[in-house]
Amino acid sequence: MKLKSLPPGVPFLFRLLLKLSAPPVSVYLAARTLKSRGIFVDLPTWAWVIAAVFSGPLFYIVRIWLKYRSHRLGAARHGAILPPDLSGSWIGNWDILDSILDAFTHGYPSDLFDHGFATCGPIFQFSVFWDVAYSTKDPNIVKTILATDFPNYEKGETFHDFTDAIFGTGVFNADGDLWKQVSSLFHRSMSRPFFTRERISDFDLFDRHADLALNLIRERAKANMPFEFQDLVSRFTLDSATEFLFGNCVNSLHSPIPYPHDMSPYGVDQEPKTVKERFPKAFADLQRVVSERPRIGWLWPMKEIFESKTQKDMAIVDAFLEPILQEAIRKKEENVKAGLDLDNKESQENETLLDHLVRQTSDATILHDETLNILLAGRDTTAAALTFGVYLLCQHQHVLKRLRDEIAQHVGLSRRPTYDDIRNMKYLRAFLNETLRLYPPVPMDIRFSVKEGILPNPDPNGKPFYIPPKTAISYSTFNMQRDPEYWGPTAQEFDPDRFIDERLQKYLVPNPFIFLPFNGGPRICLGQQFAYNEMSFFMIRLLQNFSSMELDLTAQPPEARPPVEWREPPEHRRAAEQIRPKSHFTLYVEGGLWVKMGEATA
Repeated sequence: MKLKSLPPGVPFLFRLLLKLSAPPVSVYLAARTLKSRGIFVDLPTWAWVIAAVFSGPLFYIVRIWLKYRSHRLGAARHGAILPPDLSGSWIGNWDILDSILDAFTHGYPSDLFDHGFATCGPIFQFSVFWDVAYSTKDPNIVKTILATDFPNYEKGETFHDFTDAIFGTGVFNADGDLWKQVSSLFHRSMSRPFFTRERISDFDLFDRHADLALNLIRERAKANMPFEFQDLVSRFTLDSATEFLFGNCVNSLHSPIPYPHDMSPYGVDQEPKTVKERFPKAFADLQRVVSERPRIGWLWPMKEIFESKTQKDMAIVDAFLEPILQEAIRKKEENVKAGLDLDNKESQENETLLDHLVRQTSDATILHDETLNILLAGRDTTAAALTFGVYLLCQHQHVLKRLRDEIAQHVGLSRRPTYDDIRNMKYLRAFLNETLRLYPPVPMDIRFSVKEGILPNPDPNGKPFYIPPKTAISYSTFNMQRDPEYWGPTAQEFDPDRFIDERLQKYLVPNPFIFLPFNGGPRICLGQQFAYNEMSFFMIRLLQNFSSMELDLTAQPPEARPPVEWREPPEHRRAAEQIRPKSHFTLYVEGGLWVKMGEATA
């Protein structure tokens, strides 16, 4: 269990106090020194008081001016320019911060960036309280960040401050030499054997949990009642991920599934009691809290002065995780004492991913952070893709029929699919890719420059853009993957055929960085094929058993329905939304996705 630490706001306030008090204290010490040496003896006390009061603002004004000046000089030195500036009207661009928070809380996922891109183009800079940051949707700039100039862009100390409470030194947080070390030891050499064809094509695990999920859907279908698909599929991916990772399933599919907001079933207790039952919600709440911090910026600890908002949820997560880690370490130590060959292929055949990790290290902290990182990657992203996939099938019945026809042709409507079945189902893969294009599970990401760098200008006749050291640059895959500039005039439309017909060669093949549902470059998701197989398997089993599906918008909580202002402009895709997409680290449907499904007949 991690040691309880001070709330984030306490050390933040201490550091802030030191910074703010440094200039007036320096004036005071200077006054004492000068007076002791007989200099400025006649200068009245009130003059020193005024000097002390104004020394702080003056110091920071000069510091900010020097910072901005260094940016201009740096750009000139490299024959570059600074990106267009998105300026606010209030001091410190408080109004920009306010609009960011409003967009995050009430807006559409693209609203965080739409105004900046519409005003300034595919890359712009902005500052909140004089802290400069960049944002982009240009694929060539993203390619520079993720691949061609990869060493110069890392998660950065600021990102670590936001996320260390949950991710520690795992795959999402590691940087620089630590990332290289952890990457070589764990993220590649340790994890990769678990994503070979032999491991990912063993569908027994998926099948067991899919059957439980399908039975729950079947119960609601027979009663002609809606169910919350996002919750259900999140349970499926969580149970699959925890069994795959730990060999210890949380069995969330065994708990009662929710009823619509206007229905209170008699005698159904939906309050979680055990650690296993409380784990899913605690894990989700952790992500929500941690994802809110970057939106506030460097002032985020001010909202956590008295207690860390992650502390209670992290205690629940650790209460579930720690015994599993300790048991895995204990089992390894017993095997070593017994003289067993842990590298023997036979002994590795039925081991979990955690067993595989423990063979390399017994460091409980590394194991803790690594497993949480993999759990997030293996659970939430897949659940998001399946949720929005079913949402789109409810809206496009012809796609549902075409998918069922392909399943009937390659698998039949009862047999369990194999790896080769999935590989040969081109339209299913196109459907999943189109879902991931319009609703990328990770809609945006952020990096920090290590040292000054150069970014390509989308205008071929323009000078490159200069980026100063330690500057945040966020990139929106959500905006990029819907942009007609990169995907053609039908970019806002749902059309799986774009991944099969001539548009594939026209748009995606020449520039693969326009499609990044699994990131790109050295940090590309190593489990993407595992994710495709899990999504494909579940979707096949779902459509084998259910031939119709429709949204039940009456079951949707009223506060989670799309607001009236989303209807303008009508050409924007959000105008046609029937649900409310939101994001923390991953995309989700606010209030859940309530659907009705009809069982398939022979």
